[in-house]
Amino acid sequence: MKSLGSIRRSFAPWNDPAAIPYICFKNVTKKFGAFVAVDDLTLNVFPREFFALLGPSGCGKSTLLRMLAGFEQPTSGEISIDGQSMAGIPPYRRPVNMMFQSYALFPHMNVWDNIAFGLKQEGMAKSAIDDRVNQMVKLVKLEPFVKRKPHQMSGGQRQRVALARSLAKQPKVLLLDEPLGALDKKLREETQFELTDLQQELGLTFVIVTHDQEEAMTMADRIAVMNHGKVIQVATPPEIYEAPNSRYIADFVGAINLLEGEVAQLNGEGAEIASKDGLTVMADVTNGAAKGATVWYAVRPEKMRVSATKPSVANVNSIDGEVWDIAYLGDMTVYNVKLDSGKILRAAQLNASRVSEEPLTWGDRVWVSFAPDAGVILTQ
Repeated sequence: MKSLGSIRRSFAPWNDPAAIPYICFKNVTKKFGAFVAVDDLTLNVFPREFFALLGPSGCGKSTLLRMLAGFEQPTSGEISIDGQSMAGIPPYRRPVNMMFQSYALFPHMNVWDNIAFGLKQEGMAKSAIDDRVNQMVKLVKLEPFVKRKPHQMSGGQRQRVALARSLAKQPKVLLLDEPLGALDKKLREETQFELTDLQQELGLTFVIVTHDQEEAMTMADRIAVMNHGKVIQVATPPEIYEAPNSRYIADFVGAINLLEGEVAQLNGEGAEIASKDGLTVMADVTNGAAKGATVWYAVRPEKMRVSATKPSVANVNSIDGEVWDIAYLGDMTVYNVKLDSGKILRAAQLNASRVSEEPLTWGDRVWVSFAPDAGVILTQ
């Protein structure tokens, strides 16, 4: 399969004012008794988009997916697909299909019969069923396994059967509820790229629910990060990671260092922050922060440098501390550096060479530093 990177790179209908969303949630609320699972949520998903709902357990993402599928009805608000309201429309009449986390394969049926089941239920002609199943089996590369039953297959193969069965009815939208959770780490990473390429090849709209940040960042065109039934931020993976709109997003997506302080000066487009931990942060953008305001400077571990040598300008975007913990991860080494204030900063260094000339170890006094454009100022 050829690379589809050029397609993904140019795909951004959300930036086009004339683009029409394919899926619309408008002021949707879902209550279970007194519990509010989804709280006045408005969200748009565009045709051919791979959209991820990301958040911790209980944030409302699966409930949102089930309402889209028709398994739950909203307490208030409206859900529409392709301009048509889904109010009162049962699941089997919606242009969607859902792939469950458990895969829900029939244990007594082989691969062929599992994929064909929904087509038979619809009364499709046998020749048409044969053609469609052959197409799906080839699509997910399961030709040698069509006579096997689920218990005779690996987790990755069962996942492919479930995917083929979901796609066999040719839905306009495929809903995926934690679809890769049962796979081991290496297979999960491989399948993420396969799913992305498959989605582009078929030209479908995918909506995936996951609590795995790496999974969402790898596959999705855009991510909606949810908490307590609300969408906190909707953006592309690079925007979510590099420009979070709050401490919650910064902390939830990836590792982060948060330095609290007060804006001491505004210098053109930049700001000087007096950190509570004893260093001065020079940031190249203010992000709307006012002088005297309490802010948090968020900087990712890989943007920080660790050195035994004191920087030329000490305490400006740099501070010394003690190496408290070390995690060697192969491709990189993570250092937890404890400051004199008690705060721990995390710094990650790429292991570009096989052997370090001056390896750092536990208890060493080191300097942690970062560039003015390494992080982002957060006001909430």
